[in-house]
Amino acid sequence: MMQALLTAVALVLLFLAGGEAHAHALQPGYLELTPASGERWRVIWKVPVVAGAPMAIEAVLPESCDARRPPQARFEGNAYISVWQARCAGGIAGGLVTIDGLEDTRTDVLVRYEATPGQAASIRLTPLEPGVTLPQRMGRAGVFRTYLLLGIDHILKGVDHLMFVFALILLIRDRRRLVGAVTAFTAAHSVSLGAASLGWIVVPAPPVEAVVALSIMFLAAEIVRPAGAGLRLSERHPWAVSFAFGLLHGLGFARALLDIGLPSGDIPLALLAFNLGVEVGQLLFIMAVLLAGYLLARLDPAAIRTLGRPGSLGRGSVGYLLGGIAAVWFVGRVAAF
Repeated sequence: MMQALLTAVALVLLFLAGGEAHAHALQPGYLELTPASGERWRVIWKVPVVAGAPMAIEAVLPESCDARRPPQARFEGNAYISVWQARCAGGIAGGLVTIDGLEDTRTDVLVRYEATPGQAASIRLTPLEPGVTLPQRMGRAGVFRTYLLLGIDHILKGVDHLMFVFALILLIRDRRRLVGAVTAFTAAHSVSLGAASLGWIVVPAPPVEAVVALSIMFLAAEIVRPAGAGLRLSERHPWAVSFAFGLLHGLGFARALLDIGLPSGDIPLALLAFNLGVEVGQLLFIMAVLLAGYLLARLDPAAIRTLGRPGSLGRGSVGYLLGGIAAVWFVGRVAAF
């Protein structure tokens, strides 16, 4: 049973790591409509890459527009991008925007638009809802729902963030201290997320992503530390460690939110909803891990005790696996500078 448990953990983590390596296939599409002049609108359409080619999805503008479909796209780093102008008689408010082919994918598309110049709004389209009639202005309930779901979606697709939380769960066995560490992590990334999203802190994305990978390597080193080597830093000061790294992870969350954009006039609400979404997703993940641990403990209590014992083979194997994956990410992200 112990060998089966280690194999299952390894397969799950390797699958997640492979998900990041091929993250382009899971990245959302992006459609932006901004006023140009008169009844003309500037359109930007970004399509994720799958197996070296653009994903088979296509944006279709409202019927009132004269150039409803994108022209030939060009490849730019991690997506295929089309930029054009369309004349939409009477504006785009009340018009139907659809994403052809989205229903056959596992991704989603973020639509950011300005029905009125300077009044930006964002709507998330999914395979179950591949089209939307653009409202003149999103109500506060619509803003809250959109950014809440975006936060949940972002954290559940953020493999590196989830691996950090998983390492915390494995490392801190005392429930009270674990709750304190997770709370500190939450408070820290809430602060840095808000500060970076509002432009108070400006940090380039590549260094932040590299340090996020480094934070996983640090926890992995704590996990594999042999028994009898004294208390780990994360055991002596779990809240301080979680808070420090939480600030860095919050900068990573902010990068996603900056790419999405914040709705004019509802920035505080959107920030709150996105952050709550991140927390909901994080809690769902923690509950899933604890439930899996509970079920495994019922099947083989000795296996769970082994994972919790410092210096054990099972604990060391998982720690080295986490650290190895994070090290590969760290080298790749530093090379991307």
